[in-house]
Amino acid sequence: MGLFRRSTPSVNHWPDSKCAKVFWSQQELPPYRELLAATVDWMEPKAGERWLDLGCGGGQLSKAIWNASGGTVAEVVGLDVAEVNERAYRKLRATLHPTPDESRLHFVAADFSHGLARWPAGHFDGVVSGLAIQYAESYSESLGHWTRDAYDRALTDVARVLKPGGRFVFSVNIPNPAWGVVALHAVHGAFRTWRPDRYGLKALRLYLYGGWLKREARRGRFHYLPLPTVLERLEAAGFASAEHILSFARQAYLIRARTPAVAVQAAA
Repeated sequence: MGLFRRSTPSVNHWPDSKCAKVFWSQQELPPYRELLAATVDWMEPKAGERWLDLGCGGGQLSKAIWNASGGTVAEVVGLDVAEVNERAYRKLRATLHPTPDESRLHFVAADFSHGLARWPAGHFDGVVSGLAIQYAESYSESLGHWTRDAYDRALTDVARVLKPGGRFVFSVNIPNPAWGVVALHAVHGAFRTWRPDRYGLKALRLYLYGGWLKREARRGRFHYLPLPTVLERLEAAGFASAEHILSFARQAYLIRARTPAVAVQAAA
């Protein structure tokens, strides 16, 4: 048998510990490190700010927020559906200086496809998401197919929980991403590691999961959208401006969007 069975609406690898740990290892691959560095450059966290790391995985972006601010942010929350990431966050806190307590850097196990209702409007100064927002999923039993409702709701929820002028820095894959290109760029890193066999295995596992993601995207479950569509959906969600670059071996867009600097008041 292969790594995956034929997908049905009920198959979901995201909560699995095995899947989560595979994606922890992507931090070692040059395409991901390129994307991580570009994302960090665009976040610019400041003292006293609150940040949400949406689809956080093992917490590399949460770590970057803490380090970039010199440990002066008020709070960093990592949110992901895989509960095993709690273990990664416990280990992460022990490696940071100054060492944060759990109230200032912590993990929440939840599926952002179902919304961010646990936080009030304007709670965060910034939201970051690395190759995750595109996996917001919603299946319509009445229609009998996947819809984009959860994706649009996630963007609207991010805009709601951000303060006026808040930043949303996130990456999404291009339409029909070439995971083979990512794997090929990753090969160069094998020559700079002391265990190229383990490095190659990690790259292979990521490539195999990439095949599952592309198959599900073709069914409409996941959303590798053209850049104009992403920008259109951001505007519809309430963002005032957005800028973008290509990264991740040119297989992902990195986007920085902002909410209006002045809160929009509901009509009386």
